[in-house]
Amino acid sequence: MSLPEKAPEVSSNRKKKWEMPDTYVILFAVLLAAVIATYIVPSGSFERETLDGVERVVPNTYASVEGEPAGFMDIFLALQEGMVQSGGLIFLVLFAGGAFEVIERSGAIKGGILRAVDKTKGKEFWLIAIVSILFALGGAVGAVANSVIPFVAIGVIIARALKLDAIVAVSITFGATFAGFNVGFLNPYTVGIAQSIADLPLFSGMALRIIAFVVIVGVTILYTWRYAKRILNDPSRSLIGVLDEKDASQDELHAPFTARHKWILSFVAVALAFFIFATIQYKWTINHMAAFFIIIGIVSGIIAGMNYNKIALTFLDGCQKLVYGALIIGVARAILIVMENANILDTAVHALSVPLEGLSPVMAALGMFVANGVMNFLIPSGSGQAMIAMPILSPLADMIGVTRQVAVQAYQFGDGFTNSIFPTSGPLMASLAVAGVPWIKWAKWMLPLLLIWVVIAVIMLTVGVLISWGPV
Repeated sequence: MSLPEKAPEVSSNRKKKWEMPDTYVILFAVLLAAVIATYIVPSGSFERETLDGVERVVPNTYASVEGEPAGFMDIFLALQEGMVQSGGLIFLVLFAGGAFEVIERSGAIKGGILRAVDKTKGKEFWLIAIVSILFALGGAVGAVANSVIPFVAIGVIIARALKLDAIVAVSITFGATFAGFNVGFLNPYTVGIAQSIADLPLFSGMALRIIAFVVIVGVTILYTWRYAKRILNDPSRSLIGVLDEKDASQDELHAPFTARHKWILSFVAVALAFFIFATIQYKWTINHMAAFFIIIGIVSGIIAGMNYNKIALTFLDGCQKLVYGALIIGVARAILIVMENANILDTAVHALSVPLEGLSPVMAALGMFVANGVMNFLIPSGSGQAMIAMPILSPLADMIGVTRQVAVQAYQFGDGFTNSIFPTSGPLMASLAVAGVPWIKWAKWMLPLLLIWVVIAVIMLTVGVLISWGPV
């Protein structure tokens, strides 16, 4: 009698162990689906023409062509070829991670943030605003994204000192980071990769993105302050309860901010400004940026007083931390290789263009935005999503009267916004865990802000379409 009684428990336990598939598992499943599609989807191709050095699809030229379905070995050959073809982008991500690891390990970032805290004591709004702006800038340039997780603990300390709750702690760190990440005007992992695939000058169109950055971050700060002020006036209005001041550790709020730290941050700021100049003046590319990050890492390490071994090992540690995200680019590229080899990628573009042909360019651009938001639920990787979406969105944009710059931003908004609320976002769930905030409570707080972001995105994309937002 005991065995039948225990059997349901075993079955129940097995059910409880189910977990969301990893991004790599999802991408491999998509790869298999693409292989199956090569046996079902008709092969076809558009004619293309080169205008101003950019190859573009010629509308209304889709025609059937011969195609060869993918075989078993083609699956794994595509993975290898995907890594090879994406080598420049992969090493950009790795080298950027190495450089930012050297900067972070020097203590300059934490020291700068805590110095801002010291300077704004007793001025709650300015403290929230300054910390949020610092993290937003980090997200916009790619310096802080997944790496924001350990900084959430600093946000908790700040919120506790201000007698606020952990939602505010997450908002001024993780939330602000992804408010900046939403636009990513100098982010090599998202806008840089997307523009490279779309054959756009690196970090072109920055002026409109900076305007959007200011608006989105400004709204985020005001939304956070409105909630914080409500708690300051009445602690019972907190969604999760005010942090206990007895747990405060004032020692953690004091970190040195030395002359070396100031020199490091100043150097990084000047270096990134020079890179913007170089992309415009000298037409620097993704490869130049990857090489430039090596320089930034080495010089930052020297200023920090690290010896040559310390610089090398720290740089490699940073690379290692981003291997997971970097190799996603190659796996995503493998899916497209399978589709390209079987001549079904243009068929997919043609199929998508048909329902969009009857729409205005503005509505088509908004459709791209929504589609990328949905895609991010399954592929919560900015670089991986760029590799899958942009080869489809670029020719699609050519056909429906939308500039490729608008298509890049539609992808960026779709990816960026949903990172702040989808439970499939690893950085979000890790940040909430650090702060002890239930996802349901965060979603309730975040949803109105997300809707405001969406309105801003709709306005920006509409303006982009109306002005034929181009490479400048």
